[in-house]
Amino acid sequence: MTTNQPPLWRRAVAEFLGTSLLVMIVVGSGIMAQQLSPNDVGLQLLQNSTATVLGLTVLILVFGPVSGAHFNPVVSLVDWILGRRSGAGLTLPDVGVYVASQAIGAIGGSAVANAMFEVGTSISGKDRASGGHLLGEVVATAGLILLIFALAATKRGVLAAPAVGAYIGAAYWFTSSTSFANPAVTVGRIFSDTFAGIAPASVPAFVIAQIVGAVVGLGLLLVLFPSAASAADDVVLPHEAKASS
Repeated sequence: MTTNQPPLWRRAVAEFLGTSLLVMIVVGSGIMAQQLSPNDVGLQLLQNSTATVLGLTVLILVFGPVSGAHFNPVVSLVDWILGRRSGAGLTLPDVGVYVASQAIGAIGGSAVANAMFEVGTSISGKDRASGGHLLGEVVATAGLILLIFALAATKRGVLAAPAVGAYIGAAYWFTSSTSFANPAVTVGRIFSDTFAGIAPASVPAFVIAQIVGAVVGLGLLLVLFPSAASAADDVVLPHEAKASS
């Protein structure tokens, strides 16, 4: 980790807020879509995905300079794995703090979204763990990892916000799972029995599929961009700060 990184507590706050707001966007727009278009699931998905694309892009721009805007445990884990090859990226304690911040933020974001629409926080009953859904999560997560780290490796991190937003928006539609691609967001979505929810029984399989996808994405990255490890500090956006306290 470079010495001009913001302190860990500040990066943890950014990861907590960013992941919380991301889940608010996903869950909140899903609730709004159900209310506005109760009889048209396709239109609900369009509304939900459009809000997620725009919101995720903004969140990366806001929080990226502080924490890198990972908002995703598998991104943080791959960052650590790559960094061990070059002495860059997150340390293992950093990963633990990032993942905890992301998970707590995701659960809180779901609760706030429920409260805004006065639907109450309840456990989702929406089962999603079919074979097709799990394959969709492998594909979605592999593509996300490849995209994020390829941009950093080729010094195009400035494009990360629109590129990641666009990829997730597209993956809503070309994957059967609607592209969760994020263990923290998956856990957060347990706590909303609405359009964006997921039943607890489906979560372990989803998370395993996401980890498998991350491994596949990392393997593809190392084949295509062997020097990617040197750019671990620049994922998702370079996060450097003049002030270190």
